[in-house]
Amino acid sequence: MAPGGRAGGTGASGQERGDVTVPLSPLPAPPAPTMLLRESPFPNRALVALDYLARGLLAPSFWATNRLLDLRPTTAERRSRCCGCAGRALAALVYAATLLVSLPLTLLGLLLWLPVQAARRPFAYQYTAGTAPAEPWDLRQRRAFTFLSANVCLLPSGLAKFSNLGQTPQRATYIARQLAPAPPSPAGALVEPRHGHADTYGGTLHTPPGPPASTGPGPGPGPVPVALAEHFPADADFVCLQEVFDAGAAACLRRRLGGTFPHVLSEVGDRGLRCGQLKLLDSGLLLASRYPLLAVQFHGFPNGTREDAMAAKGLLVVQVLLGSARGQRVVGYLGCTHLQAPAGDAAVRDAQLTLALHWLQLFQEAQEQRGDVVAFDVLCGDLNFDNCSRGDELNQRHRLFELYRDPCRRAPGQDEPWAIGTLLNYLKIYEEPVSTPEKLRRTLSEPAGRQRYLAGPILASGQPDPAAPSPWQGRRVDYLLFRPPRGAWPLWTEVAGVTFVTQLATRSDHLPVALRLDVVPATP
Repeated sequence: MAPGGRAGGTGASGQERGDVTVPLSPLPAPPAPTMLLRESPFPNRALVALDYLARGLLAPSFWATNRLLDLRPTTAERRSRCCGCAGRALAALVYAATLLVSLPLTLLGLLLWLPVQAARRPFAYQYTAGTAPAEPWDLRQRRAFTFLSANVCLLPSGLAKFSNLGQTPQRATYIARQLAPAPPSPAGALVEPRHGHADTYGGTLHTPPGPPASTGPGPGPGPVPVALAEHFPADADFVCLQEVFDAGAAACLRRRLGGTFPHVLSEVGDRGLRCGQLKLLDSGLLLASRYPLLAVQFHGFPNGTREDAMAAKGLLVVQVLLGSARGQRVVGYLGCTHLQAPAGDAAVRDAQLTLALHWLQLFQEAQEQRGDVVAFDVLCGDLNFDNCSRGDELNQRHRLFELYRDPCRRAPGQDEPWAIGTLLNYLKIYEEPVSTPEKLRRTLSEPAGRQRYLAGPILASGQPDPAAPSPWQGRRVDYLLFRPPRGAWPLWTEVAGVTFVTQLATRSDHLPVALRLDVVPATP
């Protein structure tokens, strides 16, 4: 229970369901909010017990199904096995028999699980005690914040095999350790301006020639320092993960991240029957923050189709308390999402982007208090389209990019020359040149390496585009966007660095992306 919390209660605005905002602190609390949100997504212990019982009844069939799917070998397992066909066939018979025998329990568990999910708030919250109060903010000083977004493909091991991955528990342990090494760096430290001559994250630094186009009033942006790094940034203030679908993986991440990030949201999404669809998986989103959360909101997309219809994908958005200045709150807004995956569903993604923009605006309008100072407005996640494929042209021209700035993008269909794709060729992730973070970084530093190991441009059908220019930069489907300040805001955001991270070599088919923003006075 968070300090000052109450079991089974609701936030200051009442409900804690679906698309209803859940405030985590009383409204008038600039320096140090009192957390009112219970950690459990259920309003009472009886429902918690029923949820455990339902999952226990479903466990045998889930285990058998997962083990059956897990028999599919990855490309690395194919190379290492001499003759495993007979053993796999025998195991498949055992798992299939277990699944058949467990069907009565499965039906009973499903009948119990569905109504319990209807009473569940769409996220679990973990608060780690010891958070320092929000410090006073001198608006004349420069501050820096680092955001990390990564698709970690932590599905149950059997489902992960469809992405040529497996061993989800082992991968989750590794990812958790890399995301939260000890000791943690201080959050939101005051920083001096950096000039692009050193690589903070240990990768290869590139400073693109010439400044990017101006995005509005305020201090003009300069060249963007860009790194291809082997390690996650140690100073990350916010971590946004996608595809944390496996419950054990989510628990592992919560335990480890809690030592560095006092506030963690996981198990995000409305499971059960939603909009006439059966959601067996949550959204897969996980958000960790060094800063207190003032309000949290989740909206589920109503238009998921095909295999994506089984997951409760949507938009998670939070308001964070960064400090106080002149008696007013200094806040930031952060959204995390994962859009429809199949390549041919550009229209579905287009509608989801429109919904996300609408929800972001409503959330900010509802949470903003008079006198609030907004330091940043960031949106990140796996959007499942790139800025190089002809098949993604509809999504590339969405209004999202008129409101939010993508530091890696020059125009629809054209990225900055230093940007690289974040989607790997999943069939080649175990090959020797990309088998370690250091080797993957070195390989992707060369055009030939990007051509071979990054996924290339596609047509609307999802097939490779034979007319794509060569060598390509790769499909950049993972985004970190920010919205330039609007009106007479006293603060301005500048891009201090973009990092593509190779830390998850052989453990994900995506490259994580980090964005460092400097928050500076809007006037000299």
